[in-house]
Formats: sequence, C-alpha cells, structure tokens
Amino acid sequence: MIRSLKIALVPVMLALSGCAGIATTPPGTPLAEVEAKFGKPTIACPLSNGGQRLVWSTQPMGQYAWGTRTTPDGKVGQIDQILTDEHFRVLDTGTWTAEQVLCEFGPPAEREMVGMPSVAQMVWSYRYRQEFVFYSLMYVYLGKDGKQVTRYHPGPDPLYDPNKGYTLR
Repeated sequence: MIRSLKIALVPVMLALSGCAGIATTPPGTPLAEVEAKFGKPTIACPLSNGGQRLVWSTQPMGQYAWGTRTTPDGKVGQIDQILTDEHFRVLDTGTWTAEQVLCEFGPPAEREMVGMPSVAQMVWSYRYRQEFVFYSLMYVYLGKDGKQVTRYHPGPDPLYDPNKGYTLR
C-alpha cells in the first residue's frame, strides 16, 4: 500500500516542486503573473489594508509552503518559504487564533484532538524539514475549543520512521 501511495504521489509532488522557484519572484510582480506561472494559492485571506495574505502549500504530504502579502492593487511582496523553525516563531508574538494560523501557514497536514478528555486540545500538525534536513512535524496546539494557540513544538514525522515499517523516501 505504501508503494502505491508513493507512486500515486509522484505526479502531485512533481507538479508542486515547480513552486520551489516561486521564491525567486521579484516583489512587485502582479499576482496574475505569479498565478499564471505557479497556480492559484492554497489559501487567500483578506488583509485590513485591502491586500491579501497568500500561501502556496504542499501539505498534507509535502514539507514546504510559500507565503506573501499583496498590495491592494494586486502586486506580491517578498515570497518566502514559511514552514521553518524561524517562521514558526511568529507564534511567540501576541495571541494567535486558528484563523490567523491558517492564513499565516496554510492548511495543516493533520488536525486531531489529543490528550485526556479533561485536558484534550486540538492540534494542527505541519510537515516540514526542520533545519532544512530532518523530516518533522510542527505541532500547533489550539486549546480545547480549537480557537487559540496555547503552544507549539517540533517532533519527528512518523511517516519517515523506518522502525514503524513505512518510509516514504
């Protein structure tokens, strides 16, 4: 089954690997040009200034996502790889809601409740390459009601654990 999953994912991953060049897009490029070359973003959230927060993501199986903000007239800003330890640290600033996390990082690879019923929390897991090397998940805890970030931390991605009998390399 894992072999067939790998085979089925190859065309998807090849199509998305073109997004790697998206980070070389010069700021000020019209969004229409970016979408023509790299496709529509996975997530588009309106900003208070009339622009948008955009994320192109390879979740749930990929480890990369790119994000930018547009101006009100539809020009992109700097496009950055956002699934990094450094970028996840923005969660240390202020109070983050689930909607803000979705707009900042795109959709998570997994969403699940964890913990005993009295202390259960919603956890969103993002696949990424920790230090651009290690297959990891960033676990973002959103509290029992799933509405506000309470903490986050990285951990190894079990899909790449050879001791579990499945490795997607």
